[in-house]
Order: sequence, then structure tokens, then C-alpha cells
Amino acid sequence: MKTENVDVLVIGAGPAGTVAASMIHKAGFKVKIVEKEKFPRFVIGESLLPRVMDHLDEAGLLEGVKAAGFQEKFGAKFVRGHEVCDFNFSQQFSKGWTWTWQVPRGQFDQILAAEVQKKGIEVNFQTAVTDIKFSGTDSTTTVVDNNGETSTIQAKFIVDASGYGRVIPRMFGLDEPSNLGVRKTHFTHFRDLKRPEGIDGNRITVVVHQQRTWIWIIPFSNGITSVGFVGDPEFFLDHSENPVERMQSIIATNIHTAERFKDAEMMFEPKTIEGYSISTKQLYGEGFVLCGNATEFLDPVFSSGVTFAMESGNKAGKLVGEMLGGRTIDWEKEYTAHMMQGINAFRTYVNGWYDGKLHSIFFADNPMEDVKEKICSVLAGYVWDLENPFVKNHEEAVRKLSRVLEIDKILAEG
Repeated sequence: MKTENVDVLVIGAGPAGTVAASMIHKAGFKVKIVEKEKFPRFVIGESLLPRVMDHLDEAGLLEGVKAAGFQEKFGAKFVRGHEVCDFNFSQQFSKGWTWTWQVPRGQFDQILAAEVQKKGIEVNFQTAVTDIKFSGTDSTTTVVDNNGETSTIQAKFIVDASGYGRVIPRMFGLDEPSNLGVRKTHFTHFRDLKRPEGIDGNRITVVVHQQRTWIWIIPFSNGITSVGFVGDPEFFLDHSENPVERMQSIIATNIHTAERFKDAEMMFEPKTIEGYSISTKQLYGEGFVLCGNATEFLDPVFSSGVTFAMESGNKAGKLVGEMLGGRTIDWEKEYTAHMMQGINAFRTYVNGWYDGKLHSIFFADNPMEDVKEKICSVLAGYVWDLENPFVKNHEEAVRKLSRVLEIDKILAEG
């Protein structure tokens, strides 16, 4: 059986894995990626946040993505009936990128993988991990390729960026239920022939369908638009079990989708995902670190998934490089605490979206511009900027502001 030796093995060639591998390669170490799927492959999570531009740039992947001509994204629009809350990333509190992209993820992820291969990083597709044995920080990983050939990879460290595959969490019993509610999503891509003219036809729109049910509308530069409904599982019980009929039925119930997507061609049969939020007992261990969705996935409402993937890949990649270079790493302080700061901040906003606090803030009669700028920074992915009180004291800030606006509304109505 063939055995290969590398400094670091990365499991998964998605955004977290490619960014981590790039940073480790940049530090001068031999890194190899194994990926279970064949690329391009479909995956959801198509709207990026400006924060990812920092990571693409630092990892040397930005120019390759720019060349693809993806739909540029300068903000996000939230609507409830005829009420509109518009966020423009150029008007955010934090210093950083003011734009990003909306991307078909299959193409986006394939570009990232191709770019790391150009750097000389080996990527083995259709290669599944079947066993991992640790001896201190050293490891021996058994993999099987698409021809059924088994081989082993010896590494000084493993970065698990396996996404929903969650290789190490599942193999070593680290999975843990999320403290977010169970939700369900039903989605497809439409050929968007009735796309509005101008900016409204190109921007991401989040539509409040009911308080706990919402719609994403994400246009791509190729004329295709991603549309998905997210809500409590009970919401979908009133609609057909047939995927196509269910999508047509739900589309017809909202003024923002009924005419635009009526009779529009679906590029694939609508898909359903339920109970996608998940957590883990720990983000690292002796010989490994978890990145991306192998750590925790919250909810699609604010498009935070790829941001966390790249933030964790960037941070883990740097720390692994420094560790192999001889520095002692405090993984709890330098990695877990850092990642949980961002995850917990976004968790507050996800919870606030579903319990209505953010609705009262977003659709307030008299929005406070300085507050809007600070929340805009959160929606841009800058959830590590502790100069922003809506990041540093996220839970308290959202709760207090929502309460003040509710009182103001009651007084105005009285």
C-alpha cells in the first residue's frame, strides 16, 4: 500500500480548505488536500460577505476569482411587504472591503481549487478518508480513491475542512447539536427572464415572508437567480410534497416572487435541507484543527457560512505554519476564542432575525444612521471589530435597541 509523507494534510477543497492550504504553503510547508467529491459540485451558500475579500487577497486567490466575472455585491436589501431596509457596504462602520460577489458555488469552489493547484499544492479529488490514527500530533490517514485504491498519508498535522462531511467530528464523536431551532429550506435556481432593470435586478434581496419564514433572492451574472425559502418545518406542511409543485406553490404566495418567477424555468429540481445547524464539542485537538462547516454552521440568513469558512481557514493556516515553525500555540485563546467571538456575534443576529428583534430595527420608521452603519459592518462580516459596540456587546446592543424602538412605536401609536 502506497504511503505518502507531508507536513500538513487538509481534508476538503472548499473555501476553508483552500485558504488554509494556501496559508500553510505560503509559510513554506508541504501541504496536500484530499477531497471526497469531484469538482465542480453543487453546494449552497452563494452570497459572500466583504470580509472574505481580505482572505482571498492574503491567500493569493483573489485575482483568479476576479477573472470569473461574478456578480458584484455592494450591499443587501431586506423587504417586508412594501417596507424596505437597504444596507450599502460603503456606509459601514468598520474599515474594510465595501464589496464582494454573488457566486454559483460550484464554479467558485472549482476556481479556488484550481488556484491552489497552480501554487503547487496537490489536490486529490474523489478521495475519501476512511480512517485516521493519531500518535501525538503525528497522524496516519487512510484514504480510498475513486478506483478503490487504498493508500495512507502521514502528516505532522491535519486541518479538517470537510464541511458537512465533518470527518473528524463524526469519526471521533465530537458532533454536538446546535442551540438554534430546527429549520428547513427549499430552494432552486431559476432562469431569471423577468429580472428587474438596474441595481434591483443584481442585488441580493431577503424577503420577510412571515416572521419566522423568509426568502433569499440571489442573482448571478449569468442570468440565473438562486431562490430559497427558509422557515420552521411546519411552514412547508401546507404545500405539496412534490419538489417542483411545492416551489411553484410557495413562489405564488409572495408578491416579490409570484410574478417574477411564475413559469420561470428551474435549472434543477428543487432541493430540501432540514436541520442543517450543527455544532461541535471542540474546535481543535492534539494533531488537528477544525475549519469551516466542520466546526459550526448557524443559518443562511446573513450569508455567514463562507465567511466563517475562510476566517477559520486563514486563522488555522497561519497558526499551523507558526506551530510547525517552532512557536507554541495556545489554540484555545488564539483560535477557539477568536472564532467563537464571530460565531456568537452572528448567532445573536440570527436569533434576532427569527424572534423579531431585527425586524423592529430594520423596519423602524426613523432608522438611526450611526446604528445602521454599525449593523452594516456586522452584515459585511466584520464581526471581529471590537471597536463596534454592535459586535463587542452584540446581544445587549440588539436587545436594548429593539426595546427602545418598540417603546417609541407604542408611544407614537398611542
